[in-house]
Amino acid sequence: MLLSSVATLLVPFLSWFSGDKPSSIHNKLLNEPHTTLQFELRQLHAVSPTAQVLFADISPPVLKTFSDPSGSTRASYTVRSKAAKTFRPSSFAAHTQARLRSLHFGENEQLPWEEEEILHPDVESRETLLELAKMTNNAYLEPTDDGWYDLDKKWNVVRHLSLVPIASLTLNSKSLPFGWEPDDDGFRGHVFATPDNSTVVITIKGTSAGLFGSGGPTQKKDKFNDNLLFSCCCAHIDWTWTTVCGCYRNGWKCDQNCLEHALISESLFYPIGTNLYNNVSYAFPNANIWVIGHSLGGALSSLIGITFGVPVVAFEAPGERLAATRLHLPSPPSTHHVTHVYHTADPIAMGTCNGILSSCAIGGYALETGCHVGKSIVYDTVSNASWSVDIRTHGIVQVIDKILSDPWPPSVEIGREVPEAAVEVDCVECYSWEFGDFPADQPFSN
Repeated sequence: MLLSSVATLLVPFLSWFSGDKPSSIHNKLLNEPHTTLQFELRQLHAVSPTAQVLFADISPPVLKTFSDPSGSTRASYTVRSKAAKTFRPSSFAAHTQARLRSLHFGENEQLPWEEEEILHPDVESRETLLELAKMTNNAYLEPTDDGWYDLDKKWNVVRHLSLVPIASLTLNSKSLPFGWEPDDDGFRGHVFATPDNSTVVITIKGTSAGLFGSGGPTQKKDKFNDNLLFSCCCAHIDWTWTTVCGCYRNGWKCDQNCLEHALISESLFYPIGTNLYNNVSYAFPNANIWVIGHSLGGALSSLIGITFGVPVVAFEAPGERLAATRLHLPSPPSTHHVTHVYHTADPIAMGTCNGILSSCAIGGYALETGCHVGKSIVYDTVSNASWSVDIRTHGIVQVIDKILSDPWPPSVEIGREVPEAAVEVDCVECYSWEFGDFPADQPFSN
């Protein structure tokens, strides 16, 4: 079952130990207080029914067709960045061993990590968060869809992309990669890069479901991943629910080993996400990689960022701390390279969309976690904008149009552009449950 995941453990970090150094341009940018990076769309990524990550390149000739009369490309946009510290595994072999231990035995292993200064998205900039949020929104869409956001007012809506297929894709000039066809239901998103390939951004699509305002063919797999990653125990709410794994026992008891084994199935999105990162890091061996996403995509971005020590910006993500613990991720000494952005009227990000009568439960979602890894930028839309707590505020379009598009008055009053990022303290979730070693053959009751 885990052969392809284990095989891809050999891909990451090759450039770190091959002697290749970051470009001189990247090193120079590290000395600047703030740096503006220009990105362009490079690839679409998706996943096959066999959990193989597939890519389709957007060729340079196609990018040229996006140019306006002045010669400036409209398939690009700018994001402000700044130098910040992160941690990288100091040993490829040790990191591989730690990941194998977490996969096979559900155990943590201490790792040596090295502190490194790299370019991060400037999360103190409202414009940066706005552009990243637009990128995240577009991960749900094809460029022909009405909801596609023009990035930095220079993004072109293209009716048909001429895609150069790789990774066994067979495409024509009017097709999109596997995972982007109308009937597909796979993990997907985009890959962007700066012209010199020094910085690459991976976007990951979140949950597509009518309940959250978007709908789409991916909702079945999205719901399965949501219910496994963000429920206390296999989405067991009451006797009427069909659980997503067989770990629930008597009363409020849940088998921890069973849960951890369920989370590493190759059909789930976290192993697919690590494979995606491995492939991108192999294709761009000297690049500084960022991962961003919304909702489920934001939580998955965080889990990938924790695993590999890369910058993450996650919008309106459910609490992923419990999933990170259960996955026994080889976590670096600090997770401050992970930034969550959410608001207080979103019951999903706040961890309050639970209980049998909640909007989430009515839609078949058991989103019970609310504790986030890293730092969180929290917009208090309830107190400062008189929003009501409502699941309809969860969508990324709400964040773009009603929060990030204009200055946030409470922040402006104290000389900031956005609320200050802070670590979540004293966060408790799933307090009613008992997790431990509970035999599967003990009597089952609801």
